[in-house]
Amino acid sequence: MPEQRDETPIDNDAYVREVHDKGLQFDLRTMSRRRMLTALGGAGVLSAVGGRLLTDQSPAEAACVAEVESETAGPYPADGSNGIEIRTVSGVVRSDIRPSFGGATAVAGGIGLNFSLTVLSLSCVPLVGAAVYAWHCDREGRYSLYSSGVTNQNYLRGIQATDSTGTVTFKSIYPGCYAGRWPHIHFEVYSSLANATSGRGPIVKTSQIALPKDVSSAVYATSGYSQSVTNLSRVTLATDMVFRDDLAAREMATVTGNVTTGYTARLTISVRA
Repeated sequence: MPEQRDETPIDNDAYVREVHDKGLQFDLRTMSRRRMLTALGGAGVLSAVGGRLLTDQSPAEAACVAEVESETAGPYPADGSNGIEIRTVSGVVRSDIRPSFGGATAVAGGIGLNFSLTVLSLSCVPLVGAAVYAWHCDREGRYSLYSSGVTNQNYLRGIQATDSTGTVTFKSIYPGCYAGRWPHIHFEVYSSLANATSGRGPIVKTSQIALPKDVSSAVYATSGYSQSVTNLSRVTLATDMVFRDDLAAREMATVTGNVTTGYTARLTISVRA
């Protein structure tokens, strides 16, 4: 059982202000190629990749070199960066992240969501044997190990190695929408499972998966998600402090399904391997 932690309720509004308003230096470090080109003048700027100009590449090649944005891990990653480390705990490598593990017993309830992330290199090659650590809030907007009432639980967190197509798939529940943030899933990419579970990294990419509004609205109309209805009505992609710069252009998942049988979300990303 994880050790008892402070039960002080987490102020998500304060989290949004503290974690995302980091100033120019942070923005420059995490700015993607597309964002940088926009800042420097958009289509009039040429960039060389692999010895060729982007304008000389086919649409498929251009899509592959469009590296997914780097985003904040937020204040609840449990990756050792803020004192809590879950990546090294036995049982964290798993596909079904709904239950807690390692002595914790709670299971996250909610509408089912299986989400898949396919990881490619900038040259379109699947990153086979890489690893993804994924985590997200529960239907009430709480993060296990941190939020009041679930500090002794570790559900909705897990690590997997990518398969022959560079893909991992997690069985989970649809996350709630808490104040100030668009519905999302956090993830970190590592070059290998050993690096992901060693606690030493390095982390290849930290980013987030955005979930579409129409699906979120349908889910939030069901039992257990009542607070998410209000929170979603007060945020848009244009006002979200993570996705607002390009409206989650390379982070928006494709989602199919329904509230009865559950949903499937898919996203393909490119990273600098």
